[in-house]
Amino acid sequence: MSKGGVPGEAVLVEAPGTHRLVRHEPVPPGPGEALVRVHACGICGSDREILRGQRPDGYVRYPLVPGHEWSGTVLAVGPGVPGELVGRKTVGEGFRNCQVCARCRTGETTLCTAGYEETGFTRPGAMAATLTLPARLLHPLPDGADLSAAALLEPAACVAAAALKADVHPGERAAVVGTGTLGMLAVQFLAASSPAELLAVGVHDHRRALALGLGAGGFHVRDGTDGTDLPGGFDVVVETAGSAAAAREAAALLRRGGRLVLAGIPGPGAAGLDPTDLVVRQITVLTVFGAPPAAWAHAVRAFGAGLLTPAPLITHELPLRDFGQAIELVEAAAPETGKVLLRP
Repeated sequence: MSKGGVPGEAVLVEAPGTHRLVRHEPVPPGPGEALVRVHACGICGSDREILRGQRPDGYVRYPLVPGHEWSGTVLAVGPGVPGELVGRKTVGEGFRNCQVCARCRTGETTLCTAGYEETGFTRPGAMAATLTLPARLLHPLPDGADLSAAALLEPAACVAAAALKADVHPGERAAVVGTGTLGMLAVQFLAASSPAELLAVGVHDHRRALALGLGAGGFHVRDGTDGTDLPGGFDVVVETAGSAAAAREAAALLRRGGRLVLAGIPGPGAAGLDPTDLVVRQITVLTVFGAPPAAWAHAVRAFGAGLLTPAPLITHELPLRDFGQAIELVEAAAPETGKVLLRP
């Protein structure tokens, strides 16, 4: 089922700290399902947590084939799925929501009350030759789509959820705190809303040229102390760095009555935002964990329209056998390392 008809392989994390390459047997699609040939799968901090045993209880199930950021082509579909999907380039949602609880019925599928289930965490993921999943989770792409770039549409969908909550209006002043993959995607989404000013804020200067090339109008290197070096008066700030310090500094950027969207996930127990400051300045705080269908659709539309260009963020494409090296690249977080992809 893999390229050239050779039996495929998969990365298997047997337990924290233990992984190996195994033979992969495609799972035929059942009713309502689709079988996808994986083109590329991204590595993120969550995959590092899986390998290192740092994922919170209930948010991982071993042994596991990881991989939640992926792109591919539909190979086959099961009963009840339109046959015209076969051959289509696609990406797909990760959350395996129940569709029937009160939260799912209002479109808040990442808050499904049936419990947490997600591709690449509690269900087999895309670090394999193929992936079988419910066809309702697929988002077909244009025929000419760059599938390597499309592998970044999962983090892009999470950022799209943040952008939709930020609701930037033309002429507003906006900022993005964090200049990793999420931050650079956020710059593109916010730039599409025609803000009067768009500032990218990072801890190093090495992302300046990239941020400006993707739509930021300015770049600020924060000193990492108390945020007093930061400019202020912004209407909306999207935080993507995933640290308590970044959240505090993001709040410091805002005008009174401004909007703060937290898209990064800091470690548990971190001393973060000052509630007194939030109340006195009447700051609206919104958060993102995963992406509901509307955010996925938003990201895929932006990608298809050319408003979202993830390709410049990719710095490494490695074979599945280099999973360990890919994790080390992500852990090292060297300035020259951007998005790391695995190719089955």
